[in-house]
Amino acid sequence: MKFMIMLQGTQTDYDAMEGSASKEAPVWRQDELQAMFRFMQKLNEDLAASGEFLEGQGLTAPSQARLVTADDNGRPVVSHDGYGEGREVLAGYWLLECESIERATEIAARVHQCPVPEGTSSHPVIVRPVQEEPPVA
Repeated sequence: MKFMIMLQGTQTDYDAMEGSASKEAPVWRQDELQAMFRFMQKLNEDLAASGEFLEGQGLTAPSQARLVTADDNGRPVVSHDGYGEGREVLAGYWLLECESIERATEIAARVHQCPVPEGTSSHPVIVRPVQEEPPVA
């Protein structure tokens, strides 16, 4: 079965990684960033070795996103500031082939153990099965 593991984060988390502290996110030192990157690289290597890794990526900061909605006439409206600093958004994901949701949940628990600076807010890691066939009506 395929599963998507989704890592949540906020703009303030990205800001902290780039040197701007807040109440929810202290500044990351270079060694803390390197520890996080090593952790994620090892996780990806382990998942590739087990044959479970299909794809995975980290995403850029929410401040680089575009939010597309529609006006009252249905025309697209593009916003460059659609995410508030504290709003949780998708920070990264893994697409995995696992034998069960229990195994995918074990992997998500490992993701949640990623080292972060003391005082950093904790965000959820979400596990969702991928619907591989259309639902039967």
